Amino acid sequence: MKISIASDHAGFKYKTEIKKHLISKGYEVTDCGTHSNEPVDYPDFIKPAAKLVSLGKTEVGIVLGGSGNGEAMAANKISGIRCAVCWNNESAKLAKAHNNANIISIGQKMVTLEKAIQIVDTWLNTKFEGGRHIPRIDKIEKEY
Repeated sequence: MKISIASDHAGFKYKTEIKKHLISKGYEVTDCGTHSNEPVDYPDFIKPAAKLVSLGKTEVGIVLGGSGNGEAMAANKISGIRCAVCWNNESAKLAKAHNNANIISIGQKMVTLEKAIQIVDTWLNTKFEGGRHIPRIDKIEKEY
């Protein structure tokens, strides 16, 4: 599986560690930056990672920041992206099972590194349930 990953400076440490974890599990990871903890504007890195998912160049994505909220907002501006902020295993599981989230966002200031890695693993190992959730996702994708 191909995964895009990106962060701003506030999520850089976790991005680096999650990337190592993913590679050790055999995933192919495309790192869209940032590449240090120097202050940056998160949309400059999050949007390219989301675009890779939108274009089918990666299957899913992971974005990180201080809270994960701004990163999710930026990712969700890209057509076809369903990015969920995840703060525990249950939120990650439901993001995939019910919402078929193709990107998750994690806040480095919100969870421990160990929990962040658990969130990633839970999300990657959860299957979309389909069924009753499909019409709801179709409504998310529909423009009003």
